[in-house]
Amino acid sequence: MRLNPNDRFAKHPTPIERHPPPSSSSSSSSSSFRGPGAMVGKGKSEGSESRQTSSSASASSTSTSASTFEYEFGGPIGAFLTLISLPIIILLLTHWTSKGGIFWGDIIDLLVGRPSPSYSSTVTKSSSSSFKTRFAYFLCPACDDHDEPMIELMKCALVVLSWFIFQVILERVLPCELVEGAPLPRHHGGEGGESTRRLTYRINGHLAFWITLLLLDVGWPSWTDVVVVVEGGGGGGGGGYRQLRGILGRIFGPGGTGGGHSSITFTKMTRTVLTFGRAPLTWLCDRYAMLAFVTIVYAIFLSTYLYAKSFFRDDVNDEGEGGKSAGPLLAAGGNSGNHVYDYFMGRELNPRSLGGTFDWKEFCELRPGLMGWMVLNMAMLMRQRERLGYVTGSMMLVNIFQGAYVWDALYQERAILTTMDITTDGFGYMLVFGDLAWVPFTYSLQARYLVDHDPLLSWPALAAIVAVNATGYLIFRGANGQKDAFRRDPDSAEVSHLTYLRTMRGTRLLTSGWWGLARKINYTGDWIMGLSWCMLCGFDSVVPYFYAIYFAILLVHRSVRDDHMCREKYGDDWDKYRSMVPYRFIPGII
Repeated sequence: MRLNPNDRFAKHPTPIERHPPPSSSSSSSSSSFRGPGAMVGKGKSEGSESRQTSSSASASSTSTSASTFEYEFGGPIGAFLTLISLPIIILLLTHWTSKGGIFWGDIIDLLVGRPSPSYSSTVTKSSSSSFKTRFAYFLCPACDDHDEPMIELMKCALVVLSWFIFQVILERVLPCELVEGAPLPRHHGGEGGESTRRLTYRINGHLAFWITLLLLDVGWPSWTDVVVVVEGGGGGGGGGYRQLRGILGRIFGPGGTGGGHSSITFTKMTRTVLTFGRAPLTWLCDRYAMLAFVTIVYAIFLSTYLYAKSFFRDDVNDEGEGGKSAGPLLAAGGNSGNHVYDYFMGRELNPRSLGGTFDWKEFCELRPGLMGWMVLNMAMLMRQRERLGYVTGSMMLVNIFQGAYVWDALYQERAILTTMDITTDGFGYMLVFGDLAWVPFTYSLQARYLVDHDPLLSWPALAAIVAVNATGYLIFRGANGQKDAFRRDPDSAEVSHLTYLRTMRGTRLLTSGWWGLARKINYTGDWIMGLSWCMLCGFDSVVPYFYAIYFAILLVHRSVRDDHMCREKYGDDWDKYRSMVPYRFIPGII
């Protein structure tokens, strides 16, 4: 699958080998996900062999010894610092993007209540008020004095919760394809291999995508006051009533007819009727940072619930021996015994509810956050059109580029079932925060910036950016498509000409075609696409370029971890493979 909001945070990618697709060879695991958890280290493997490891919550396998457990992200201290820093990063980015640049004085204003020229006049008035009020205005620079900030915050909380519940309802009621995931690891024995058990997933994200769009565009319900004009006959004119409706505010004047023997009188009445139309999404734009804050709070609550849940018996995922419950299936990487680290990494591998039919991880991976990103972009487009009277080329393209990216991820939803997020990582703060908060509010920064600070690029400049995006997509899709075709049938005419290295493990590592150019060529294409999104914002501020900068750093860091893991897995074969494909991202350069 091409879009997997968690892919970019892939934890243990392997070159070209992974389990075949769960239930059908057509499911693709080739996506590179600009994933939520990625920034925190999540995602899927870019190889063709996905591996699922776990441990048990039972007494025989509760947690790995601290002396043998291999920590990531700096261990418990690094996990704690990341827990604290990620929400701060999102709140600063959403605030600064709304204002068009980095204003450190706003932080001082927030903490000490000192008025700052960088604030709007309405917010400056509130600088001397309580920290609670100042923080609310910090989250909502567009709020006026007549907007009670705490009430607006409560509205945002209701909106985010309603959005999440709505997506859950769609997942529950829409027609779906039932697809089996990869084999689960054995409950006992840690690295004891795979069992014959597979979890079943409801695949209907693509349908939910279109239902959501339809609702927001033409099906949004609202109560509207209309004027009902009642025409009544008088004298010899007889009776009868005719109701003429118009929008409230339309002016109707009473009428009458002459003729000497009859007259008609009109009576105006106001009634409230249910109408359907386009959702008022511009409200989301004005409360961008507030929505981010509320989403962060919800992500923390969900992470806490899932962590607590992992300590209790789970009838759905239990696989005890001799009729005894072994407890929920735990992720090996989140079962260190250190509460902070395990909370961050995710302790339970596949947390489920509703009788085991609702998978929290698979649902959050692609639904509320990913589609929320698209909806936020639409809100920015509508706000810009309201302010300017038209939509600029940059705003139109960023919606098209990113909307297509979201659609592609949901269209290939089943491919996520073979990603490292699903098969290996536990579902904890890292992935929950990434899925629900990081993706929608850091990937929509470009659209938010363009609302008030559009550079009004020339058509030749826009055409050049389209070419950059197309180049990235060609590399991205070409590499992933070639890998998937090779995995499905190495002897097919499409890939039979490709050369490969057969390892001692029996794995085949491609050494020609796209994968002969660089070991992570698909991520190069993915990064190029992301860069094109940032370029649409011009070069007046670094804030819209946050994504391209952080993703580049992430890729370099992850490639180092991948090399370490693959060297342990393949031994001398990995060194031989690296000599045959020496470049990581760009042929001849790096």
